Amino acid sequence: MKDCAASFWRYRYLLQNLVSRDFKLKYRRSVLGVLWSVLNPLMMCLVYWVVFGSFLGQVRGGGIDNFMAYLMIGQLAFSFFNDATTAGMSSVLGAAPLLKKVYIPKYIFPLEKCCFAMVNCFFSFLALLMVMILTGTPMHWSALLAWFPMVTLFMFTLGIGLFLSALVVFFRDVMHMWTVFTTALMYVSAVFYDPHTMLTQGSLAYYVVMANPLYWYITSMRQVILWGKPLTAQMCLICGGWAVVSLTLGVLVFRKLQDKFVLHI
Repeated sequence: MKDCAASFWRYRYLLQNLVSRDFKLKYRRSVLGVLWSVLNPLMMCLVYWVVFGSFLGQVRGGGIDNFMAYLMIGQLAFSFFNDATTAGMSSVLGAAPLLKKVYIPKYIFPLEKCCFAMVNCFFSFLALLMVMILTGTPMHWSALLAWFPMVTLFMFTLGIGLFLSALVVFFRDVMHMWTVFTTALMYVSAVFYDPHTMLTQGSLAYYVVMANPLYWYITSMRQVILWGKPLTAQMCLICGGWAVVSLTLGVLVFRKLQDKFVLHI
C-alpha cells in the first residue's frame, strides 16, 4: 500500500495534466463550451420528464413529489458511472503508443477517466440546483452529506473501471457487451421510477433492483438532497461495502494482469 501511495503521489501532476487535456479536448471548437455540461443534463432530464412523467403518469399518478429533481439526481449518478466506466474501459488501449515508449503506471489512465467524469458530474450539479430552484424543491442542510454517496460511488466506479480496462486488453468484445449491459442496468437502477410503488414487493424485479448497488447510491443521494434526511446505517454499510469490494477486486485484477498488457496492445 505504501508503494501504491508513493507512486500515486509521484505521478499526481501527470494525472492533473491528463484530466486538463481531456477537458480541453472535449470543449475544443465548441461554441457552448463548459456550458454544455450544464445544458446536457437539463435537456436529458426534460426528455425523460416528457416520456416518463407525462406519458407514463409518474408526475400526477406515480406519487413522486418533485419528480424533476428526483429524476435528475438519478440521471447524474448513473451518467457518471456510465461515462467513467465506458471511457476507463478503453483507456489502457488508447494509451498503447505511450506505454510502449515510456514507463507510466498503467492505473493512471482508468483513474484519470474516472476523475474526468467526476469533474463533469460536478458541473452537472449546477443543473440540478437550477432545477430545484425553478421547481420550488425545498433545499436541506442534509445535502452536505451527499459527499459520502459520491465518494463511495467514485470508489465503486473506479474499481469497475480498473477491472474492465484490464479485461478489454484481452477481450475486445467486452466493450460491445458493456454497452448492452449498461442499458439494462439503467432500467434496474430506479433512475426514473420508485420501485416501492411501481414494483410488487417480493417480486423478482423488486429483488433485482434492491440487489443493484447503483440503486443504493442513487437513493442515498436522494435521501440527503431531496428528502432532507440523514443516511441510514443500512445505506452507509451498503454503499461503503460495495465501494470497498469493487475497488479491491479492481485493483487485484489490474495488478495481476498489467504486466501482460504490453503483449496484447
